[in-house]
Amino acid sequence: MKIVVSANGAGLDAPASPVFGRCPTYVFVDTDSMAAESVDNPAINAAGGAGIQAAQFVVERGAQAAVTGNMGPNAFNVFQSAGVPIYLFGGGTVREAVEAYKTGGLQSSVDATVQAHAGMGMGRGMGRGMGRGMGRGMGRGMGMGGGVGGAVSQAPSAGPVPSREEETASLKDMASGLRKQLAEVLEKLDRLEKEE
Repeated sequence: MKIVVSANGAGLDAPASPVFGRCPTYVFVDTDSMAAESVDNPAINAAGGAGIQAAQFVVERGAQAAVTGNMGPNAFNVFQSAGVPIYLFGGGTVREAVEAYKTGGLQSSVDATVQAHAGMGMGRGMGRGMGRGMGRGMGRGMGMGGGVGGAVSQAPSAGPVPSREEETASLKDMASGLRKQLAEVLEKLDRLEKEE
């Protein structure tokens, strides 16, 4: 089966991205062979409609499921129309996301997990770095809070509900990834400010 994981880099060992429409890279993975193809997100610099463009791109490339940290309503609607299920991954590498998908350890999303345009914000215009959109997103619950509300439910095909320990470990992994991303954004901001 061919799935796609939103990522902050290329390959199976790249960090999975907590955003979909404006993530830097999509990693397409054959779940049987673990063969991976990394493709730059063609919609990352779109003035508007990045989620729709990105979702259409992923569907056209044959993804049969999407794994990401959060999904906006426009991208969600494209996937829903195409019959492509969305699974939420709390943080880690692309390889870990695929393994969690294969073992049924991911929650299936039955609705968008963030509002439209949530990926746009302070990171916009800063290039293709990992901090893209995180400034506004973190304040709006895109990180740890995005998948906790009523927008996410456990679908029967997604496997058992994670235990408290598993959920705690997943949240700790997500927090660690967010800390790393925040450190990189702050470092880049500091460099840019020193150049002025």
